[in-house]
Amino acid sequence: MKTLVALMALTALVACGADGEPTQPTMNSTITLSNHGIDGQTNVAVRRGPVTFGLGVGL
Repeated sequence: MKTLVALMALTALVACGADGEPTQPTMNSTITLSNHGIDGQTNVAVRRGPVTFGLGVGL
């Protein structure tokens, strides 16, 4: 859990522009309903030049 919070904080720091101009993060969420129940996924990514940093969580 601490690692997840640290990665989210790093993503926020990169996106806010502390090291240069601000970068717009992208977010993608999906919710799937099936016979086995409900599944959800959320992905957040920040792209800076040729480098993309992403974080995904699935429930």
